[in-house]
Amino acid sequence: MQTRIGVIGGSGLYDIAGLLDAAWQSVDTPWGAPSDQILTGTLAGTPMAFLPRHGRGHVHAPGTVPYRANIDALKRLGVTDIVSVSACGSFREDLAPGDFVLVDQYIDRTIGRERSFFGAGCVAHVSLAHPTCRRLSAACIAAAGAEGITTHATGTYLAMEGPQFSTLAESRLYRDVWGCDVIGMTGMPEAKLAREAEICYASVAMITDYDCWHEAHGAVDVATVIATLAGNAGKARGLVARLPAVLGAARSPCPQGCRHALDNALMTAPDRRDPALMARLDAIAGRVLAR
Repeated sequence: MQTRIGVIGGSGLYDIAGLLDAAWQSVDTPWGAPSDQILTGTLAGTPMAFLPRHGRGHVHAPGTVPYRANIDALKRLGVTDIVSVSACGSFREDLAPGDFVLVDQYIDRTIGRERSFFGAGCVAHVSLAHPTCRRLSAACIAAAGAEGITTHATGTYLAMEGPQFSTLAESRLYRDVWGCDVIGMTGMPEAKLAREAEICYASVAMITDYDCWHEAHGAVDVATVIATLAGNAGKARGLVARLPAVLGAARSPCPQGCRHALDNALMTAPDRRDPALMARLDAIAGRVLAR
Protein backbone atom coordinates (compact mmCIF):
# COMPACT_ATOMS: atom_id res chain seq x y z
CA MET A 1 0.00 0.00 0.00
CA GLN A 2 1.23 3.48 -0.83
CA THR A 3 1.52 6.09 1.89
CA ARG A 4 -0.98 8.91 1.50
CA ILE A 5 -0.64 11.59 4.16
CA GLY A 6 -3.56 13.70 5.29
CA VAL A 7 -2.89 16.87 7.26
CA ILE A 8 -5.64 18.61 9.21
CA GLY A 9 -4.45 22.14 9.83
CA GLY A 10 -5.55 24.11 12.87
CA SER A 11 -5.47 27.79 13.70
CA GLY A 12 -2.78 29.52 11.66
CA LEU A 13 -2.19 26.65 9.23
CA TYR A 14 -4.43 26.98 6.20
CA ASP A 15 -2.33 25.46 3.39
CA ILE A 16 0.82 23.49 2.59
CA ALA A 17 3.56 25.02 0.50
CA GLY A 18 5.51 23.11 -2.12
CA LEU A 19 2.84 20.67 -3.31
CA LEU A 20 3.24 19.54 -6.91
CA ASP A 21 0.08 19.44 -9.03
CA ALA A 22 -1.73 21.20 -6.19
CA ALA A 23 -5.47 21.58 -6.58
CA TRP A 24 -8.37 22.31 -4.26
CA GLN A 25 -11.11 19.74 -4.72
CA SER A 26 -14.56 19.22 -3.28
CA VAL A 27 -15.41 15.89 -1.67
CA ASP A 28 -19.01 14.87 -1.03
CA THR A 29 -19.75 12.82 2.08
CA PRO A 30 -22.96 11.35 3.55
CA TRP A 31 -22.20 13.35 6.71
CA GLY A 32 -22.40 16.72 4.98
CA ALA A 33 -19.72 19.01 3.59
CA PRO A 34 -16.21 19.05 5.11
CA SER A 35 -14.80 22.23 6.62
CA ASP A 36 -13.52 23.30 3.19
CA GLN A 37 -12.28 21.91 -0.07
CA ILE A 38 -9.25 19.66 0.29
CA LEU A 39 -5.89 20.62 -1.16
CA THR A 40 -4.32 17.61 -2.88
CA GLY A 41 -0.98 17.11 -4.59
CA THR A 42 2.33 15.36 -4.05
CA LEU A 43 5.25 16.21 -1.80
CA ALA A 44 8.57 14.45 -2.40
CA GLY A 45 6.67 11.91 -4.47
CA THR A 46 4.12 11.15 -1.75
CA PRO A 47 0.42 11.91 -2.25
CA MET A 48 -0.84 14.51 0.22
CA ALA A 49 -4.22 15.86 1.24
CA PHE A 50 -4.58 19.01 3.31
CA LEU A 51 -7.79 20.09 5.04
CA PRO A 52 -8.05 23.38 6.97
CA ARG A 53 -10.07 22.36 10.02
CA HIS A 54 -11.68 25.76 10.50
CA GLY A 55 -11.93 26.48 6.76
CA ARG A 56 -9.98 29.11 4.88
CA GLY A 57 -10.63 32.41 6.62
CA HIS A 58 -11.34 30.57 9.89
CA VAL A 59 -15.11 30.31 9.53
CA HIS A 60 -15.81 27.29 11.75
CA ALA A 61 -15.86 27.50 15.55
CA PRO A 62 -14.51 24.45 17.43
CA GLY A 63 -18.02 23.24 18.19
CA THR A 64 -19.27 23.58 14.61
CA VAL A 65 -16.40 21.89 12.78
CA PRO A 66 -17.94 19.04 10.72
CA TYR A 67 -15.62 16.41 12.22
CA ARG A 68 -17.39 13.38 10.73
CA ALA A 69 -17.43 14.84 7.23
CA ASN A 70 -13.75 15.77 7.52
CA ILE A 71 -12.62 12.26 8.46
CA ASP A 72 -14.92 10.62 5.92
CA ALA A 73 -13.65 12.87 3.14
CA LEU A 74 -10.02 12.02 3.91
CA LYS A 75 -10.87 8.31 3.99
CA ARG A 76 -12.55 8.61 0.58
CA LEU A 77 -9.37 10.17 -0.79
CA GLY A 78 -7.40 7.12 0.34
CA VAL A 79 -5.53 8.80 3.20
CA THR A 80 -3.58 6.24 5.24
CA ASP A 81 -2.12 8.55 7.89
CA ILE A 82 -3.63 11.70 9.41
CA VAL A 83 -1.44 14.28 11.11
CA SER A 84 -3.58 16.69 13.08
CA VAL A 85 -2.01 20.06 13.88
CA SER A 86 -3.64 22.39 16.40
CA ALA A 87 -2.91 25.39 18.60
CA CYS A 88 -2.95 24.53 22.30
CA GLY A 89 -2.36 26.05 25.70
CA SER A 90 0.21 24.60 28.11
CA PHE A 91 -0.21 23.46 31.71
CA ARG A 92 3.50 22.85 32.22
CA GLU A 93 6.34 25.31 32.70
CA ASP A 94 8.60 23.20 30.48
CA LEU A 95 6.06 23.10 27.64
CA ALA A 96 6.76 26.60 26.43
CA PRO A 97 5.11 28.65 23.70
CA GLY A 98 6.69 27.60 20.41
CA ASP A 99 7.22 24.00 21.55
CA PHE A 100 5.38 21.06 19.96
CA VAL A 101 3.83 18.17 21.89
CA LEU A 102 2.87 14.78 20.45
CA VAL A 103 -0.37 14.01 22.21
CA ASP A 104 -0.80 10.41 23.36
CA GLN A 105 -3.80 10.72 25.71
CA TYR A 106 -7.00 12.76 25.96
CA ILE A 107 -9.59 13.78 28.51
CA ASP A 108 -12.72 14.68 26.58
CA ARG A 109 -14.78 17.51 28.08
CA THR A 110 -16.59 18.49 24.88
CA ILE A 111 -20.37 18.46 24.74
CA GLY A 112 -22.97 18.47 21.99
CA ARG A 113 -20.69 17.19 19.22
CA GLU A 114 -21.41 14.16 17.04
CA ARG A 115 -18.62 11.87 18.20
CA SER A 116 -19.26 8.61 16.35
CA PHE A 117 -20.12 7.33 12.89
CA PHE A 118 -22.10 4.54 14.53
CA GLY A 119 -25.27 4.53 16.60
CA ALA A 120 -28.85 3.30 16.44
CA GLY A 121 -29.00 0.80 13.59
CA CYS A 122 -25.36 -0.23 13.86
CA VAL A 123 -23.62 -0.17 17.23
CA ALA A 124 -19.83 -0.33 17.39
CA HIS A 125 -17.24 0.03 20.14
CA VAL A 126 -13.60 0.68 19.25
CA SER A 127 -10.67 0.71 21.65
CA LEU A 128 -9.32 4.12 22.65
CA ALA A 129 -6.89 3.01 25.34
CA HIS A 130 -4.14 4.41 23.13
CA PRO A 131 -5.99 6.98 20.99
CA THR A 132 -3.08 8.11 18.80
CA CYS A 133 -0.81 6.01 16.59
CA ARG A 134 2.61 5.45 18.15
CA ARG A 135 4.20 4.71 14.77
CA LEU A 136 2.92 7.91 13.17
CA SER A 137 3.70 9.97 16.27
CA ALA A 138 7.28 8.69 16.18
CA ALA A 139 7.53 9.78 12.55
CA CYS A 140 6.33 13.27 13.53
CA ILE A 141 8.90 13.42 16.33
CA ALA A 142 11.66 12.46 13.90
CA ALA A 143 10.50 15.05 11.36
CA ALA A 144 10.27 17.74 14.02
CA GLY A 145 13.73 16.89 15.33
CA ALA A 146 15.22 17.16 11.86
CA GLU A 147 13.56 20.57 11.58
CA GLY A 148 15.07 21.70 14.89
CA ILE A 149 11.73 22.03 16.67
CA THR A 150 11.66 21.58 20.44
CA THR A 151 9.33 18.61 20.71
CA HIS A 152 7.90 16.61 23.61
CA ALA A 153 7.10 12.97 22.89
CA THR A 154 4.02 12.57 25.11
CA GLY A 155 1.25 14.65 26.58
CA THR A 156 -2.32 14.47 27.84
CA TYR A 157 -4.70 16.79 26.00
CA LEU A 158 -7.72 18.28 27.75
CA ALA A 159 -10.37 18.77 25.07
CA MET A 160 -12.69 21.60 26.12
CA GLU A 161 -15.84 22.73 24.36
CA GLY A 162 -15.00 26.40 23.95
CA PRO A 163 -15.20 28.77 22.23
CA GLN A 164 -14.39 30.66 25.44
CA PHE A 165 -11.04 30.08 27.12
CA SER A 166 -10.83 28.44 30.57
CA THR A 167 -11.71 30.01 33.86
CA LEU A 168 -8.85 30.14 36.34
CA ALA A 169 -10.55 27.47 38.48
CA GLU A 170 -10.86 25.15 35.47
CA SER A 171 -7.25 25.74 34.48
CA ARG A 172 -6.05 24.83 37.97
CA LEU A 173 -8.29 21.75 38.05
CA TYR A 174 -6.99 20.46 34.72
CA ARG A 175 -3.36 21.14 35.67
CA ASP A 176 -3.12 20.41 39.40
CA VAL A 177 -5.76 17.74 39.93
CA TRP A 178 -6.15 15.96 36.63
CA GLY A 179 -2.50 16.23 35.56
CA CYS A 180 -3.18 17.38 32.00
CA ASP A 181 -0.35 18.78 29.88
CA VAL A 182 -2.08 20.78 27.14
CA ILE A 183 -5.53 22.15 26.44
CA GLY A 184 -7.35 22.65 23.17
CA MET A 185 -10.80 22.75 21.61
CA THR A 186 -10.58 20.48 18.56
CA GLY A 187 -8.79 17.25 19.51
CA MET A 188 -12.08 15.53 20.21
CA PRO A 189 -14.03 13.96 18.63
CA GLU A 190 -11.51 14.05 15.78
CA ALA A 191 -9.25 11.37 17.29
CA LYS A 192 -12.19 9.11 18.07
CA LEU A 193 -13.53 9.36 14.54
CA ALA A 194 -10.14 8.65 12.98
CA ARG A 195 -9.94 5.45 15.03
CA GLU A 196 -13.42 4.40 13.87
CA ALA A 197 -12.32 5.10 10.29
CA GLU A 198 -9.26 2.86 10.81
CA ILE A 199 -6.83 5.63 9.89
CA CYS A 200 -3.56 6.08 11.76
CA TYR A 201 -3.75 9.40 13.60
CA ALA A 202 -1.15 11.62 15.27
CA SER A 203 -1.82 14.88 17.06
CA VAL A 204 0.74 17.68 17.04
CA ALA A 205 -0.08 20.29 19.68
CA MET A 206 1.57 23.64 18.92
CA ILE A 207 1.94 25.54 22.18
CA THR A 208 0.84 29.17 21.95
CA ASP A 209 0.33 30.16 25.61
CA TYR A 210 0.14 29.06 29.25
CA ASP A 211 -3.66 29.11 29.45
CA CYS A 212 -4.44 31.22 32.57
CA TRP A 213 -2.87 29.27 35.44
CA HIS A 214 0.58 30.87 35.09
CA GLU A 215 0.67 33.98 37.28
CA ALA A 216 3.64 35.47 35.43
CA HIS A 217 1.88 35.33 32.07
CA GLY A 218 -1.65 36.39 32.91
CA ALA A 219 -4.84 35.31 31.17
CA VAL A 220 -4.72 33.97 27.64
CA ASP A 221 -6.39 36.02 24.90
CA VAL A 222 -6.53 35.99 21.12
CA ALA A 223 -3.71 38.52 20.82
CA THR A 224 -1.43 36.24 22.83
CA VAL A 225 -2.31 33.26 20.65
CA ILE A 226 -1.88 35.11 17.35
CA ALA A 227 1.52 36.41 18.41
CA THR A 228 2.84 32.82 18.47
CA LEU A 229 0.78 31.33 15.64
CA ALA A 230 2.87 32.57 12.73
CA GLY A 231 6.07 31.04 14.04
CA ASN A 232 4.33 27.78 14.91
CA ALA A 233 2.73 27.55 11.47
CA GLY A 234 6.13 27.89 9.81
CA LYS A 235 7.51 25.12 11.99
CA ALA A 236 4.51 22.92 11.20
CA ARG A 237 5.08 23.35 7.47
CA GLY A 238 8.68 22.28 7.97
CA LEU A 239 7.59 19.20 9.91
CA VAL A 240 5.06 18.23 7.23
CA ALA A 241 7.63 18.70 4.46
CA ARG A 242 9.88 16.10 6.09
CA LEU A 243 7.19 13.48 6.70
CA PRO A 244 7.29 11.80 3.26
CA ALA A 245 10.97 10.94 3.69
CA VAL A 246 10.41 9.68 7.23
CA LEU A 247 7.35 7.57 6.48
CA GLY A 248 8.49 6.26 3.09
CA ALA A 249 6.47 5.83 -0.09
CA ALA A 250 5.59 2.20 0.63
CA ARG A 251 3.47 2.14 3.77
CA SER A 252 4.70 -0.21 6.46
CA PRO A 253 2.15 -2.11 8.58
CA CYS A 254 0.88 -0.39 11.71
CA PRO A 255 2.02 -2.46 14.72
CA GLN A 256 -0.70 -0.86 16.84
CA GLY A 257 -3.46 -2.20 14.60
CA CYS A 258 -5.10 1.14 13.79
CA ARG A 259 -6.11 -0.20 10.38
CA HIS A 260 -8.04 -3.05 12.03
CA ALA A 261 -9.85 -1.11 14.75
CA LEU A 262 -13.24 -2.38 13.56
CA ASP A 263 -12.31 -6.07 13.42
CA ASN A 264 -14.28 -6.96 16.55
CA ALA A 265 -16.13 -3.68 17.12
CA LEU A 266 -19.53 -4.21 15.48
CA MET A 267 -22.20 -5.36 17.91
CA THR A 268 -25.42 -5.21 15.88
CA ALA A 269 -26.40 -8.43 14.12
CA PRO A 270 -26.21 -8.12 10.31
CA ASP A 271 -29.93 -8.72 9.88
CA ARG A 272 -30.76 -5.93 12.34
CA ARG A 273 -28.57 -3.22 10.83
CA ASP A 274 -30.18 -0.10 9.40
CA PRO A 275 -29.69 -0.08 5.61
CA ALA A 276 -29.65 3.73 5.50
CA LEU A 277 -26.83 3.88 8.04
CA MET A 278 -24.99 1.08 6.26
CA ALA A 279 -25.02 3.19 3.09
CA ARG A 280 -23.52 6.14 4.98
CA LEU A 281 -20.76 3.89 6.35
CA ASP A 282 -19.54 2.74 2.95
CA ALA A 283 -16.18 4.52 3.19
CA ILE A 284 -15.68 4.33 6.96
CA ALA A 285 -16.56 0.68 7.55
CA GLY A 286 -16.83 -0.88 4.11
CA ARG A 287 -13.97 -3.27 4.87
CA VAL A 288 -15.82 -5.03 7.68
CA LEU A 289 -19.38 -4.55 6.40
CA ALA A 290 -18.51 -6.42 3.20
CA ARG A 291 -17.77 -9.62 5.13
